[in-house]
Amino acid sequence: MTAPKHPARPRRVGRLLRILLPALIILSWLVAASFGGPLFGKVDEVSSNDRTAYLPSSSDSARVQELQTRFAGSDEIPAIVVAASDGKLTEAQRTALSEAVAATKEIPGVDDDVSPALASDDGKAVQAFVPIRSDADLGEVVTDIRAHLDDAAPSGVTVYVTGPAGFSADLVAGFAGIDGILLGVALAAVLVILVLVYRSLLLPVVVLATSMFALCTALLVVWWLAKWGVLLLSGQTQGILFILVIGAATDYALLFVSRFREALRVEEDRGRAVLSAWKGAFEPILASGGTVIAGLLCLLLSDLRSNSALGPVAAIGIVFAMLAALTLLPALLMAFGRAAFWPRRPRFDPDAVAAEGGMPTTGVWARLAGLIRRRSRVIWIATTLVLAAGTLGVLQLDASGVPQSDLVLGSSPARDGQKVLGEHFPGGSGSPVQVVVAKGSLQRAADALLADEGIDGVTVVAEDSPSGTAPVTDDGVQPVGRPGTPAPEPTVVDGDVMLQGTLTAAADSSAAEETVRRLRSALEGSDAVVGGVTATSLDTDDASLHDRALIIPVILVVIMLILMMLLRAIVAPVLLIVTTVLSFGTAMGVSALVFNGILRFPGADPAVPLYGFVFLVALGIDYNIFLMTRVREESRRHGTREGVRRGLAITGGVITSAGLVLATTFAALAVIPILFLAQLAFIVAFGVLLDTFVVRSLLVPALVHDVGRAVWWPSKLSRGER
Repeated sequence: MTAPKHPARPRRVGRLLRILLPALIILSWLVAASFGGPLFGKVDEVSSNDRTAYLPSSSDSARVQELQTRFAGSDEIPAIVVAASDGKLTEAQRTALSEAVAATKEIPGVDDDVSPALASDDGKAVQAFVPIRSDADLGEVVTDIRAHLDDAAPSGVTVYVTGPAGFSADLVAGFAGIDGILLGVALAAVLVILVLVYRSLLLPVVVLATSMFALCTALLVVWWLAKWGVLLLSGQTQGILFILVIGAATDYALLFVSRFREALRVEEDRGRAVLSAWKGAFEPILASGGTVIAGLLCLLLSDLRSNSALGPVAAIGIVFAMLAALTLLPALLMAFGRAAFWPRRPRFDPDAVAAEGGMPTTGVWARLAGLIRRRSRVIWIATTLVLAAGTLGVLQLDASGVPQSDLVLGSSPARDGQKVLGEHFPGGSGSPVQVVVAKGSLQRAADALLADEGIDGVTVVAEDSPSGTAPVTDDGVQPVGRPGTPAPEPTVVDGDVMLQGTLTAAADSSAAEETVRRLRSALEGSDAVVGGVTATSLDTDDASLHDRALIIPVILVVIMLILMMLLRAIVAPVLLIVTTVLSFGTAMGVSALVFNGILRFPGADPAVPLYGFVFLVALGIDYNIFLMTRVREESRRHGTREGVRRGLAITGGVITSAGLVLATTFAALAVIPILFLAQLAFIVAFGVLLDTFVVRSLLVPALVHDVGRAVWWPSKLSRGER
């Protein structure tokens, strides 16, 4: 007697799994996103835009910043109040301003140690120093101070709040739209592109939902890591994370959807179509994401924590972008099936696919593939010459650093205040050079400062002095107060004292930086350490230049090794790297011409070329990976030259759509009025479009077609052309 068979049971189990598994995946992502979504408005709780927080701990500026708290007994951030009139201030106006400044100590977040209002030599302005507690909301406190002083200012007098606190507040205001405006612009632009690409209403929503769930989950992880002190987060890093995840997740989703559409034409069952798409998309998505992650993690070699912190933060974002594209998106497509493409549903028509030979025979990309087959050498040589000409603009790129006052585009009250301050007081008032030196070397260090033409005066921190400092001249520390008052004793911390030199030039000017360099040279060989606002900017720029020279070659080597493993060849990866670097050079050259000749930017941060390189090379190589993995797949069946033609015809549409999406998302960074982000937005957006429409569409296919099977050397594909 034979055992009864139950053929229906496995089918029921299979159907149950096909329902439960996608549902569990979607539910898991929904739960994670529900925890991450509310954190969009709370990123400022775990982020910092303080430049000294990102300096290497071994730098002079970081060491002085650490000691300053011990000398001052607190770590307040100084705000400089400057009030000016067209004519000389009257006694009544000076009195009103003094009372208004003194009243700022009543504002929450302001320390009690507010300085008196001091008149300028020309009598047209007064200045005062208002210390803000480091644990206060800097942007909110500065806004309150400005509002209070504007209300209390006498008629005919304009009041400004500038200095470190003022500029930091302007930066905070510049990043204020990063949660709402930036995301809104990016998502709206991507939605329009997706609707035009798919001509569907549901599929763009599915793709964007995949991207947003990836971003919410990535933010959940990054927020808590920043909360626990594992990662450093800034407004700049936050903006890049948002854009990178949206762009990358959408790109990976486009690739998967393209494979799914292909599979639906030869598979009637949606489950089989999803599985086929997953198998076809897994390797290029994994290779693409892995390449970007490897490039980003190279930033860990940076001396600047602003760079080294971006690496893991952005890498976490890419991890979740890949996971969403390979888990959430397949689950959603499993749920919707062909309905996701409504009203242009792909038809199950394997006979038509067989008649086409598995590739489109009409359209722009089929015609371009045919042109490359006929004129490959002419195309790649001409394209190379045009790109090489574009690189010449790099000679005009000024990426040596920009003043802090130019970091914010558009209006900046702190910048306006600094200009007025420089018209009536020494330009560096409120942001002195700070020199920590052994007590026994105080006079020698003071003499070096006094002898420099860039220093207007020297003081030493002295807690016994009413103002907290005492003047230092060639004759030593001078008394403060009535005649006969003894000179106060300098504050000593671990045997050291702190001198402060008032700069004649604005603290963020190139003249001030030259003064700091001269002082460091004059004090070389002693135990003196030079810090302050200017030194912080100088050390940051120097560290950026060091990072650029170190990290760029490392990224090239790492990506080269990844491509060799992926393509199982040496020649093809070398060609891809060379074309990508050429594209980067052209993007930087054109950007330099636009920045200098059209937008009239004051220069660029030294980190701009580094960030541009990381994103353009890591992301630009993505499209070559998408193309070349398909070319390799087709070459195994049809030979290299036919594989190039088929690979370009099949992937042309989806890669172009992905390039448009990524360029659009990075261009959205320009809505944030921060110079660094505006420049990065243009460089990456233009570079991605260049990669999409020139390098990947013309240069790489034509070059690979011309080289032929040798491009796969030393793999087996290089030894046989079918």
